[in-house]
Amino acid sequence: MTLHHPQTQEIELPVVLAALSDPHRLRIVRQLAGTEDACRCGTFDLGVTTSTLTHLFRVLREAGVITQQAVGTSKLNWLRREDLDARFPGLLDAVLAADQAPVQA
Repeated sequence: MTLHHPQTQEIELPVVLAALSDPHRLRIVRQLAGTEDACRCGTFDLGVTTSTLTHLFRVLREAGVITQQAVGTSKLNWLRREDLDARFPGLLDAVLAADQAPVQA
């Protein structure tokens, strides 16, 4: 199975921001940012159905945020940090930092 991954120069800022705007997808990115190892889709406990989880990963992959590799019946996932940092320096760090910042009234 061949999965489409945009080339680094094809990654578009509005598409990345849209992908990162969903809380579930942001949790996936946060978990991937915390490790250098690949993570199987099934290791993400998001409390959603399998079909929803598949959709969440597809949106991230097609946006250029993650890389997926099919291995048997599952997929391994990596964050495309180097590609994102090359294309949009500091964006990923800013998004991850903002997600952890306390909300001020």
